[in-house]
Amino acid sequence: MKKTVLILGGNGFIGRNLAHAMNKKGYIVYSFDMSLPLKNEEGINYIQGDFFDDDTLFDLIQGKNIIYHAISTVNPGNSNKKFMQGYERDFVQTVKLCGWLKNTNTKMIFLSSGGTVYGNQEIQPIKETAVPVPINHYGNVKLCIENTIRTFNFQNSTNILVARISNPYGPGQDYHKGVGFIDAALKCTLEHKPIEIWGDGENVRDYIYIDDVCEMLITLAEYNGDETTFNLSSGKGMSLNDIVSIIRNKIADVDVIYKEHRSVDARRIVLSNDRICEIYTGNMLDIEDGIEKYADYLRTIQMY
Repeated sequence: MKKTVLILGGNGFIGRNLAHAMNKKGYIVYSFDMSLPLKNEEGINYIQGDFFDDDTLFDLIQGKNIIYHAISTVNPGNSNKKFMQGYERDFVQTVKLCGWLKNTNTKMIFLSSGGTVYGNQEIQPIKETAVPVPINHYGNVKLCIENTIRTFNFQNSTNILVARISNPYGPGQDYHKGVGFIDAALKCTLEHKPIEIWGDGENVRDYIYIDDVCEMLITLAEYNGDETTFNLSSGKGMSLNDIVSIIRNKIADVDVIYKEHRSVDARRIVLSNDRICEIYTGNMLDIEDGIEKYADYLRTIQMY
């Protein structure tokens, strides 16, 4: 029997790529979002609707084997201004969703945040056992949801996993939505515009190609072990200046404008991927190859 998959936020960056990957593997895929994609992929069932409408959401989840929750109405850059939106809408509605999954056989995988949940950590790479210390409300909303999931799993035997994803990049990303330095840097380079960096460029992040993220998420769909929280990452750290150097060496020369640093940005975040690599055996794309691959894609679709 083919498993039925529902992707909440299916028209987002991760959602679209995940729907494509699962469709190729033979899952029955339902993609749900406020808007429909400009181009439909054959084999994917697209549903337009409001995640925050209780009746719509309750009916939607019925009979699904696997649910991926990839919806967030705030991002790291705007969450300190829109913090109540994150708590009143994202958090509350997800609590309702967890409640509706009680006494069902449905597995849910919640897409959390690797970087903003952990905050500033002395020990790197950061393991799942580290104590989270979010430095912005985006990360704290994610952590509140994670803690709610743990309570439901403990008290109600729900089957909900947490995927703490580091910094994905690749086709379909749009840095104008508040995240995606590699996306911004490549598009600015190909458009012959300077790259803007907040701070001195020495902030370090853990970048992972979107295809690798999707394969890891699919692995979690089939996982039946005891762990409930997984870092999805490359396990390697690269500074913003390192990314610029790769682009200059592999793509084209580019100017950089350094601006005042932001308080919402942690200095260094590299996630340990030991746990996910115990169950995921695929080869991850190297950062230099990934940047070249994404640049080739952008040239193809945008005719840079």
